[in-house]
Amino acid sequence: MSLSPSERARYARHILLPEVGAAGQERLKAAKVLLVGAGGLGSPAALYLAAAGVGTLGVAEFDAVDPSNLQRQVLYGTGDAGRPKLEAAARRLADLNPSVTVVPHPGRLTAEHALETVRRYDLVVDGSDDFATRYLVNDACALAGVPDVYGAVYRFEGQASVFWAAKGPCYRCLHPEPPPPGLVPNCAEAGVLGVLPGVVGTLQAAEALKLLLGLGEPLVGTLLVYDALAADFARLALKK
Repeated sequence: MSLSPSERARYARHILLPEVGAAGQERLKAAKVLLVGAGGLGSPAALYLAAAGVGTLGVAEFDAVDPSNLQRQVLYGTGDAGRPKLEAAARRLADLNPSVTVVPHPGRLTAEHALETVRRYDLVVDGSDDFATRYLVNDACALAGVPDVYGAVYRFEGQASVFWAAKGPCYRCLHPEPPPPGLVPNCAEAGVLGVLPGVVGTLQAAEALKLLLGLGEPLVGTLLVYDALAADFARLALKK
């Protein structure tokens, strides 16, 4: 996919990077990324992937914007309260970058259609906040052979990794089985520092761009743990 003059102007700072250049930007334009969840993690990931020029962004989301979301879900504004997140996200991303195609996937991702959906994309950015969806995304990605760019947040701590069964460990290598229901509280129950999903979601966007461009060392086989209170990152090695 060649770049138009307006696209060359928009992505000039990317094109100046020898590691990206016009060829890399064309790869991003041709890329397809599925975002599972458009909440705290999905918001910054979606914004930066759209700004970077990823040509097709699928967004799987079922919820509506609640005022309590606005403390951390930067994809939305006060006027979006009560609107479906898919509708508000598509409008914001179109305003940010009209050349990006947003493909809505309404409703929850389920076992009946997860694999079929995932196979349509080059990679998945998992911004879900429940264990059932995380395991479903992991398993679908493993079967489809595509990377699962993982992120999670809890109070003041965040995690990020790339689960790619073809090249390294997957989520089940870290946690073979889901915890019992109710054992681990979600953000609505335990709270979360508003900026934390921004840090982790942006890390997920960076990992996605590295994978699409074939740059650097993605977090395959590594769990990156961020402690916001200590301003500390730890890298934990994972085995397949």
